[in-house]
Amino acid sequence: MGEDNKVLTRADLAQALKQELGINQREANDVVACFFDEVTAGLERNDCVKLARFGTFETRDKSARPGRNLKTGEAATIAARRVVTFRSSTMLKNRILEYAGPGIE
Repeated sequence: MGEDNKVLTRADLAQALKQELGINQREANDVVACFFDEVTAGLERNDCVKLARFGTFETRDKSARPGRNLKTGEAATIAARRVVTFRSSTMLKNRILEYAGPGIE
């Protein structure tokens, strides 16, 4: 990350909810935790988690494949695994492009 980039944390999200909705800190923390618990549970069930105007989270299975240990150069097998993918919505992409500045695509 560059110098200007900030990390947005769960605590930041809870603080924003607290200020926007006028709820106490514990309630805000609970809302954020509940949101992430629901997204995680959906992904664990192999559900597609679609957040309108934001994007879609999905899981997919990756098969085992040959790889290499970067430190030693030795051949190794990368195990099969399930990964989470994210596809941003067109609206999110457009908003990001608005702030990217001229000449950046």
